[in-house]
Amino acid sequence: MTFKCRRVSGTWERLSAVAAMALALSVSPYIVHAESAMEAVASPHADASPISELRPTIGHIAVAQAGNQQGAGQVAAVRSTPTTTQPSAAMTQATPTPAATNAPPAAAQSIAAAPPQSRSITERAIDKVKQVAKSASDIFNRVPCLPPKGVAKKNFISLPHVANKLASGLPVVIVAFGSSSTQGYGSSGPDYTYPNRLAAQLRRQYPMADISVINAGVGGEDAPEMMKRLETAVIDRHPDLVIWQVGTNAVLRDLDPAETAKLVDDGVAKIQAAASDVVLVDLQYSPRVNERSENASRMNKLLGHIAELHHAGIFPRFEVMRDWHERQAIPINEFVIADGLHMSDWGYACFAQLLGDDIIRSVGQVKLGINGPADVLTYRPM
Repeated sequence: MTFKCRRVSGTWERLSAVAAMALALSVSPYIVHAESAMEAVASPHADASPISELRPTIGHIAVAQAGNQQGAGQVAAVRSTPTTTQPSAAMTQATPTPAATNAPPAAAQSIAAAPPQSRSITERAIDKVKQVAKSASDIFNRVPCLPPKGVAKKNFISLPHVANKLASGLPVVIVAFGSSSTQGYGSSGPDYTYPNRLAAQLRRQYPMADISVINAGVGGEDAPEMMKRLETAVIDRHPDLVIWQVGTNAVLRDLDPAETAKLVDDGVAKIQAAASDVVLVDLQYSPRVNERSENASRMNKLLGHIAELHHAGIFPRFEVMRDWHERQAIPINEFVIADGLHMSDWGYACFAQLLGDDIIRSVGQVKLGINGPADVLTYRPM
């Protein structure tokens, strides 16, 4: 049996070519999307991108959908690409439907429904965040925070209000009052400031207690500015304990330490009259403070004298930090940042740890009945 092939007319040839071209054009975007997605996932150069900038575009992941809305921060292993007009390859099905192709990028599916490759990128990003959090909790692994050995034993405080309330399970309010050291300048984030680290330590020790630590630090201030807001920032909050860091800016500005001491003396009297415990925190041991060693020494002595007169507490920060360097041989750049003045994450953490340890010790003494609330000797940084 034989077949004869007939030549197809020129018209049909042209129609067939047009149909083939239309089919190719309709399929090519999905091929491009798939190739771009594979390049983004396979690339070994994964640049960090702020979470706030992540968009449902090729090479991006909506990390905020993985849990509660996350704040801005750096997430490793997320590749940032300049393409912003195409729909996310991670959100595109292998066989697109008309509904999927017409959907706007903002209406992309959630991470929970994303293909395995997208979920693996999300999981790696979340793991990175968890690692950062773990490193914060392990801040003392490389350099431990040890009680200073060279600080005089005369430094002690009585914390009857806060110790008795913690021992009784009552709500506790602590106000951290001061300047940039209290605000947390030099720390890598709010969680690393000393007030927040102190709060975390006390809440770990007393998980059932209602403990509030309020950060009332304002950078650049000293006693004159602080006294103007003492009522609203401190006393009106009815704190059980006020930790007042003061004096450094007065020394750096070459102000008379005696004038600062008069204001602090008046402030301590007002705080105690409002039924609050007081702990004064003196200057930091740092290169810029040490340049004015004479005034710094005088300021520290005056603050110690005020604490003694009012039976208040004194945290001898200068001596504690000097002990870190001179007796524990810790380099200054481990606890002071590059500006030569402000404390680092480690410095704030150890400061908070030592103060928190003695608040906890004070509560233990009250529970054991060793001392009555009015006679508790609590702070001995040694």
